[in-house]
Amino acid sequence: MGQKQCDLCAGTEFEQIGTRDRHNKPLETVICKTCGLVAHGQIPSDEELARYYATEYRQSYHGEMTPSDRRVMRAWKNGERIFGQLQPHIEPDMEVFEVGAGIGCTVKVFELNGHASRGIEPGEGFQNYSQQQLLTNVVRGDLFEQPRDKSHELILLVHVIEHFNSPRKALEYIRGMLSDDGLFYVECPNIAAPFARRSKMFHYAHIHNFTPSSLKMLAESCGFKLEVQFGSQEDPNLQMLFSCSDSTELTIDPDNYRETMQVINGATPLRYHLRPYYFSSRATKVASYLKEHLTAKQFVANAIQECQKFAAEQQEAESPASLRSAA
Repeated sequence: MGQKQCDLCAGTEFEQIGTRDRHNKPLETVICKTCGLVAHGQIPSDEELARYYATEYRQSYHGEMTPSDRRVMRAWKNGERIFGQLQPHIEPDMEVFEVGAGIGCTVKVFELNGHASRGIEPGEGFQNYSQQQLLTNVVRGDLFEQPRDKSHELILLVHVIEHFNSPRKALEYIRGMLSDDGLFYVECPNIAAPFARRSKMFHYAHIHNFTPSSLKMLAESCGFKLEVQFGSQEDPNLQMLFSCSDSTELTIDPDNYRETMQVINGATPLRYHLRPYYFSSRATKVASYLKEHLTAKQFVANAIQECQKFAAEQQEAESPASLRSAA
């Protein structure tokens, strides 16, 4: 095996910042001393990842192979949030393609709001649920099997980029899928956010961990230009909308390594529990969990009914007028 290189800047100097994952299993995590990108010390191969995501990931990360009502409700509301954020920045008839669509709620929300919308998802259980229950156009598939024909208008990558063994390869591939005036939305955990204890920061499935600066650096070096960053620098999740650019120049933020280390070194249990809003946020979360338990089943039943009604209306609209009048 050759010398490890940083996926962002190709640097070869790393500092170890972790030896265990959030479940206390062995996992080496390092930070690039040139650009500050945080990643596994040993990057899994394509074959290892394909096996893991097809059969193991949902069980080990979510504890379920088929989504629960609570998870579907959360995903649906998340899809509505994403649509609401992006709506002012996209054309009303823009086609949407989601990589790693999961349950397919975001794909469906865009479809219900007038967009031709489809996606790919490698996980069997979630993809089956998406097609069978939500009636989405989400198929089993891999990013690197998609044609790079510059035909896509909007590509979504929601909590997926951290799972690639080479985010650079993925973003460069996506750039080749997009039309020159296409848009690219990416969302992922923000390791610079002061919301976690260091012992809970790292997970096998999260191969790379981004700050606002490292995500922007990577995207810009892959042919994108930042248009909008939603939320604040300290939000738990990064939410960025990019347009396509002809430039692939890498501009290193010289402060990202130092600032990322400050956050990681400051992520102690004491500081985590002494946050001014810790108790109020915990109370809010507990209340939301209780509400989810009480309302999720009916929420999902209503969502499925809405999907079925929409599909019936689409089928009716596409059928010949003579058949409709005969009926």
